Amino acid sequence: MMPDDIRNYAKQFEYEPVVENAGKLGRRKFSKFLVAGMGGSHLAADILKAWHPDRHIAVWSDYGLPPMSDGDLKEHLIILSSYSGNTEEVVDAFNAARAKRSAIAVVAARGKLIALAQKSGAPYVQMPDLRIQPRMATPLSLLATAAVMGEKGWVAEARALAPHLHPSREEHRGRDLAKRLHEAVPVIYASARNAAVAYNWKIKFNETGKIPSFCNVVPESNHNEMTGFDAKGRAAALSGHFHFVFLKDGDDDPRITKRMSILEKLLRDRGFKSEVVLLQGKSRLHKIFNGLLLADWAAYHTAKFYGTEPEQVPMVEEFKKLMSRGR
Repeated sequence: MMPDDIRNYAKQFEYEPVVENAGKLGRRKFSKFLVAGMGGSHLAADILKAWHPDRHIAVWSDYGLPPMSDGDLKEHLIILSSYSGNTEEVVDAFNAARAKRSAIAVVAARGKLIALAQKSGAPYVQMPDLRIQPRMATPLSLLATAAVMGEKGWVAEARALAPHLHPSREEHRGRDLAKRLHEAVPVIYASARNAAVAYNWKIKFNETGKIPSFCNVVPESNHNEMTGFDAKGRAAALSGHFHFVFLKDGDDDPRITKRMSILEKLLRDRGFKSEVVLLQGKSRLHKIFNGLLLADWAAYHTAKFYGTEPEQVPMVEEFKKLMSRGR
């Protein structure tokens, strides 16, 4: 059940991933990575990029492979990430990468991708199958992805988070935030360095809360999006339900912090409600996952307030069934 999944979230960091067929990677140390994943299965890669922005980590969320030259592809380790192991687009990316004889590795809990990796002898990490939604398996996916990248230090640092995350302590804050956001559409703003965190928040409100939610970054939104909330006359009614959440980080550029404060003032002057959430923790990764736990609880209680089921994603399943017809 969803509340137990959140309460047990920190335990996922105790997981120690094992890379099967690791010898197929040879002695080569890759410095470029392309992670193919959809939905909740690429959230870990987004966080790795935010955690280590100096590393070349690209995320691909589509069929096949990105339009790169064969020479460029050969410089990348292509990581196929799908918690279920059956994601159509990721399986297609696996086949495309195999056809190009690219270096590949699989991260999954079960399904076709594990079977394909075993049959082909490709390196893979089979994560524990906790029968949870992919968006709730981000710690497992992060550890597994870091392992196939050969980043033992990242794995060790992430595993050290387990005793420092206290999911149950965040529930009260999450419920209070959900109350303040009730009957509103959350718009999540963060700095560019925390774009992945804002996107995770949006996804949690979409999938768990079953409500519309949007996100953007500062300073880019100061140059375009904010003018859409300066609507007047008959257009004013279009923006009546937005409630803004600013994810502030003490390590952000002071100019970004100033921009957020000014934007919040301008929005309040125009009658909008807003929240400030401080990302807090002993390390960069600690801050990120503390923030994500708060989002999990806020999204869960949002679903409860609206009387919707927080865990399952019936519209996604309906969509998949319609896609499979006629095959």
